[in-house]
Amino acid sequence: MQSEGSIIVQSDLTILLDERQPAAGARELLLAVAEAVKRVGSVHTYKITPMSLWNALSAGWEGEEMIERLKSHSRYELPMQAEATVRLWASRYGKLKLSMDGGELLLTGDAQILQQLKLKGSVAEWVRDFRGETEWLLHPECRGVLKQELTRLGYPVFDRAGYHAGQALSVALREKTAGGVPFVLRPYQQQAVSIFSEESETSGGSGVVVLPCGTGKTIVGIAALAKIGAETLILTSSRTSAEQWRDELLDKTNLTPDSVCVYGGKGKQVSPVTIATYQLLTYRKSKSDDFRHMGLFNERDWGLIIYDEVHLLPAPVFRMTASIQATRRLGLTATLVREDGCAEDVYSLIGPKHYDMNWKTAEEQAYISSVSCAEIRVPLADAQVNSYRAAAPRSKLRIAAENANKLPVVRELLRKHGDKPTLVIGQYLKQLKEVAEELGAPLLTGETPQEERLRLYDDFRAGEHPVLVVSKVANLAIDLPDAAVAIQLSGSFGSRQEEAQRVGRLLRPKSGSNEAWFYTLVTEGTKETEFALRRQMFMLEQGYDYMQLPATADWLDPRDGSETKEAAQG
Repeated sequence: MQSEGSIIVQSDLTILLDERQPAAGARELLLAVAEAVKRVGSVHTYKITPMSLWNALSAGWEGEEMIERLKSHSRYELPMQAEATVRLWASRYGKLKLSMDGGELLLTGDAQILQQLKLKGSVAEWVRDFRGETEWLLHPECRGVLKQELTRLGYPVFDRAGYHAGQALSVALREKTAGGVPFVLRPYQQQAVSIFSEESETSGGSGVVVLPCGTGKTIVGIAALAKIGAETLILTSSRTSAEQWRDELLDKTNLTPDSVCVYGGKGKQVSPVTIATYQLLTYRKSKSDDFRHMGLFNERDWGLIIYDEVHLLPAPVFRMTASIQATRRLGLTATLVREDGCAEDVYSLIGPKHYDMNWKTAEEQAYISSVSCAEIRVPLADAQVNSYRAAAPRSKLRIAAENANKLPVVRELLRKHGDKPTLVIGQYLKQLKEVAEELGAPLLTGETPQEERLRLYDDFRAGEHPVLVVSKVANLAIDLPDAAVAIQLSGSFGSRQEEAQRVGRLLRPKSGSNEAWFYTLVTEGTKETEFALRRQMFMLEQGYDYMQLPATADWLDPRDGSETKEAAQG
């Protein structure tokens, strides 16, 4: 027993981190090899899963190194079952490999593992010939679905079957942007591109790069495109994001306007670099119809497909991706957290995590702004108390989210921060319409036409509208670099992913003090408080703290702790 140890490892690889003990090295370890589960007071709960362990191995960790680090930080002796499980999962990593030989797709690996898998019907159906104890000849179309199934069974595959080059495209990064500003990749961007593009035994060719919002994921994608030098399909989360990709490509590469297009509208134009949205790709008139735009994957001889905001990848795109494993794939995201349990599909079909940058590391190096997070507990409005008590569980959450007492808090926060550019973000349109009307601020939702959205964004950047009320479109990759304050009225249940995306809207570096503020308004004594804690988990594990503030006129400043009303009112 080490009385000073900050973690307690349980037999099922659930790990408790006690922040009352020095925990810097332990937190770093757990962020790399485990997933955050919950937090109660000063105790954080993590869980090592096969997926978290394999991603850590992909990033360069060793199984024995994990065990020794767990032992060094553990308060008690490491349970034998936990140690054995880590060794088992680590021992399966890299023991199976896909390769091409004379145009034939082969699965090779450990004889004992292959013998066990031979009994699995979901695997054996893809085998054309069991050539021996260590080599199987596979049906060529199974490359993606077989990787999915083997990952599900607990046997990740090294895919070394190679990639076709695709149609060549001459692309070079500019030394200066189109506007004459010097343009140089940051060190971490260079490293991410290098790891992605340089194939090795354990990495390269396809995979995921994880960077905080505002650190230039788009630049990493553009640099990868230039490095590969092939026609590229870029998939992203919104029309606004697609147009931002096009503008960045034209600004920072030698590509011409006729070689880059946003796919959509009446013409459905396709160019050497084509940018499309997930929404368009998955559009169909009815559930019985085909996805009419999914053919875009085969429209040209793509050498690279970039999945922006890969954590949002919809199921139909996963299915299509399974069939195009010979094309290089790059996933970009701020968080690999998925609430739908599809993290295994990202791993098997897009690739492992190649690069991951901690948010606080980016902040310390001034690549992103310094964000103060606060949770404000608001009492439920008297007129809504009886409705809340009588409501069904799901309705309770909505009543709490639409608490009428939140509006005065929003007004107070706007007074506190003066004319700083502010986003008021929420889940429910009725609530947002009422707030926008009360504040006299423009409202932007999924129903807002694209031209109107762009105008509102431009007006916000220009300072003509210091406050913008936005729906879930704020979860997507919108470029509002001047946003310094975000006030969250409501959200999608306990979505950690959504919380990270919304905080991310504030992260682009600011002139001056480079500060920003994120407030989440939660109705005291309701189910909303439970979901709020889960929402905050990703940010908490990145090193951010949520100061809890009361909904009174005497505000505590989340940064300096000032209790004076003068400071609160700015």
